[in-house]
Amino acid sequence: MNNKSEYSQDDQFLIERILNGDTNAFSIIIKNTEGLVAQIIFKMIPNKEDRKDIAQEVYLKAFRNLKNFRFQSKLSTWIGQISYNACFNFLEKKKPILPDNLQGEDESYEEPLEKLSNRFDSYNNQTEMNIYQKELSEILRAGLENLPPVYKTLITLFHNEELSYAEIGQITDLPEGTIKNYLFRARKALRDNILLTYNKEAL
Repeated sequence: MNNKSEYSQDDQFLIERILNGDTNAFSIIIKNTEGLVAQIIFKMIPNKEDRKDIAQEVYLKAFRNLKNFRFQSKLSTWIGQISYNACFNFLEKKKPILPDNLQGEDESYEEPLEKLSNRFDSYNNQTEMNIYQKELSEILRAGLENLPPVYKTLITLFHNEELSYAEIGQITDLPEGTIKNYLFRARKALRDNILLTYNKEAL
């Protein structure tokens, strides 16, 4: 639907202030969206200096195109879309950012990442469990960094930012079925990478 959503009133007020000459109000938009923008850029762009350049590009483009925002989504989602596209275009010029075997059937696989820890539920000692949980977090972080940029981004948007499939679709311009498929493949790749790198004894 193209109707303005109930959550767009604050966004509309901010945009009207900026378009009427109060450019300082744009700092509020930056504050409200910088977390999401950072998540996308950090997951997709490995180089620190490139990240800075792309972040500046994102907000410059958002500022210049505020007049074209039609309130068909949250403002943060729209800026997230700009961020994703900026990263995607940047990486596309350098090298392929997705594996060749992404085409396939739509597999909706909802197993949360936390289930990777279920195999170790037999630990009874709380101190050992605390140590294990800390080590597992590091292992998951390292495993995530080894995934293709789009996989990392989708997992982050879904699990960390807790965005819906619809919101992720607005950001990435991917169909819901494709998002579910990529998330399934991303989780499977993460799990496989971890199991290949660490055996149970090492954990």
